[in-house]
Amino acid sequence: MSNNPPLTQRPLQQHTFLAHDGAALFYRHWPAVSGARRGAIVLFHRGHEHSARMAHVVDELNLPDFDFFAWDARGHGRSPGERGFSPSFGTSVRDVQTFIEHIQRQYGIAEEDIAVVAQSVGAVLVSTWAHDYAPRIRCLVLASPAFKVKLYVPFARPGLRLMYKLRGHFFVNSYVKSKYLTHDPARIASYDSDPLITRPIAVNILLALYEAAERIVADAGAITIPTQLLISGADWVVHHAPQHQFFERLGATVKEKHVFEGFFHDTLGELDRAQALEKARAFISQRFDAPWQRPDLTRAHGAGYTADEAARLAAPLPRLSPRGLAWALTRLMLRFGGSLSRGVRLGHETGFDSGSTLDYVYRNQAQGARILGRLIDRNYLDAIGWRGIRQRKVHVEELIQVAATRLREAGQPVHVLDIAAGHGRYVLEAFERGAISEPDTLTLRDYSDLNVEAGRALIAAKNMDRFARFVRADAFDADSIAAAEPRPTLGVVSGLYELFPDNDLIARSLGGLARAIGPGGYLIYTNQPWHPQLEFIARALTSHRQGTAWVMRRRTQEEMDQLVTAAGFRKLTQRIDEWGIFTVSLAQRVQ
Repeated sequence: MSNNPPLTQRPLQQHTFLAHDGAALFYRHWPAVSGARRGAIVLFHRGHEHSARMAHVVDELNLPDFDFFAWDARGHGRSPGERGFSPSFGTSVRDVQTFIEHIQRQYGIAEEDIAVVAQSVGAVLVSTWAHDYAPRIRCLVLASPAFKVKLYVPFARPGLRLMYKLRGHFFVNSYVKSKYLTHDPARIASYDSDPLITRPIAVNILLALYEAAERIVADAGAITIPTQLLISGADWVVHHAPQHQFFERLGATVKEKHVFEGFFHDTLGELDRAQALEKARAFISQRFDAPWQRPDLTRAHGAGYTADEAARLAAPLPRLSPRGLAWALTRLMLRFGGSLSRGVRLGHETGFDSGSTLDYVYRNQAQGARILGRLIDRNYLDAIGWRGIRQRKVHVEELIQVAATRLREAGQPVHVLDIAAGHGRYVLEAFERGAISEPDTLTLRDYSDLNVEAGRALIAAKNMDRFARFVRADAFDADSIAAAEPRPTLGVVSGLYELFPDNDLIARSLGGLARAIGPGGYLIYTNQPWHPQLEFIARALTSHRQGTAWVMRRRTQEEMDQLVTAAGFRKLTQRIDEWGIFTVSLAQRVQ
């Protein structure tokens, strides 16, 4: 770093920001000290620690024309909450999104001008955020991400999972001594004497950390943000293999990996950390010297890893092969289940992706022949995909309320158009349950006569026919959407695009919505970036489309967002369930 300006002890500002649940999370801010600000670098500490433990990075990175920010994760440092606890891993990931949004809004820093440096557990949080929210940040630097913590005790995870089911909420203490984190005597001493170090970790977070890490490593191809990975060669805390697997699978066209032999887990706090920080400084500088860019994913249905995945799932298995026989038995068992379970039978009759099935899942009331049928139905309704569907409904209703409130505050009418509403329950109940006034008009559309009839009955049952109506229409007829009257100020498309692999079809539908919704209007759209049961769905369940196999091509969140952006909308915010399956996003029509 000898050719760079000398290090500067910067002035420090201390603030809080409000998380989505009202928690006031603490953070530190070091403003730029040289020339015009180029951007911002946001630091995320490792598990058990807090933002002050990352403060040395601000000067040692030697980037004086950048603002630096670092938070105390909830339950850590000076942030509130039970020590080492978060309500869920997903809550903490959403905190990352809220923090970045706060920095953008409060300090006027564009998302494209933000770089993130994260370590250990913080790096897993950030990787999950990068996968699930597809932020438009400049780059990532991940130091020794804790994709797989070394627990050393045989069967530790199954044991903890069982204890959690039996005991509920409890904590485990970190076994790691400071001398196994770094060779730096000053860092060792400060760790041992720091009263803000949080040694316990809630078992729900530890278990969820493993689950999220396995998902993100397996699906790292969804992350296209330029990424640098810094690996400690003598790490006592986390395994190396998942870090290398993550790097190999990364979808980023710009990526670097550096292994520092002899380094302990605290990569950015090691005695010889100048080596790692020099790599990080050069990478960040190069990314800001180059124009912001991402690969074009709007043609990913033709070539890409999710297209390859869908093709594999669509390929039939040899009937007499072990896997072919296993799936045949699974389908047979589902047929038997359908003779007892109302939900399984409805799926066979109308398609497991039909509006009728989704409405049944939304109602979540087990029905079936006698006790066994109801037990089978309850197990069916509790499948992780259906739990995700119900959470998606909650998020759709929330963002409908957000958009309607914004329109009212701007003095605009609330004319809602849902282009593929199924039975329309989620839209109707958004206004029935929400703390907002009814819309000026609510037009629900669907191509299915069965859905239209059921939707009209639901409107009547809820006494909403004074402002709501249901009509038969094709969600992919762009001209029909564009001609909708009254002209919508809020468009909704939920659970539709996930069923169709072809991006040209989606672009046509979005184009119709863009022509219908004027500048300043809103669009709510959903996506399915990941699902843990894709093969089960493809091999065992049938679609509403003439009983064909229900083969889904996933769209990464970035792919879906690019399609929406290309149609003329700007994404504003997003929600996602705890399992990372379904997202709901709010976008605004731009000029």
